[in-house]
Amino acid sequence: MRVDSGTSPLGVSQWPQVSAANRSSTTPVSTPQPSAPGDGVKQVDFTSMTRQEMRDWVNAQIRSGEMSLDDSRPFMAMTMKIPVNGGSGGELPAQSDGTRHDFTQRARDGIQGALSRNDETTLKMLESAMSIMQRQQGQAIGIDIRA
Repeated sequence: MRVDSGTSPLGVSQWPQVSAANRSSTTPVSTPQPSAPGDGVKQVDFTSMTRQEMRDWVNAQIRSGEMSLDDSRPFMAMTMKIPVNGGSGGELPAQSDGTRHDFTQRARDGIQGALSRNDETTLKMLESAMSIMQRQQGQAIGIDIRA
C-alpha cells in the first residue's frame, strides 16, 4: 500500500499489506500488447494498468452494458488516490499519473483486509470485482490503428 493513499468508500486506505507468503499465487498476464505481431489488438491486463486505463476500461464496460454502476464501485475505489494530508485539492488526478498498478493484487489485499475486519459488504464487492477481472483478463480492449 502506498503511503500517499487516502480513503475511499471501500476503505482502500485500510487495506493491509499482505506478505508475499500470504498472497495467492496466480500467473500474471504480460502487459497490454498486440495479440499478434502487427494486428494492433490490445488486451486488458489488470496486473499492469494505470489508474486512468482502469477508469477508461470500467467506463467502456458501463457504456456497453457489460457492467452495472453497482459493479463498478470497487473498481473506481481502487483507482482513487488521495494524499494523506488531505488538503483542499482532494483526489490526485488519474490522467497525469502514469504509475502502473497491479489491480488484481489490490483486490486480493482488499479481500484480506475485509476478512480481517469482518466487513461482508466490502468482501462481496471485491470478490465480485476479482471474478470480473479474472474473466476479462486478456480480452481485447481495442485496436490500435497506428500499429
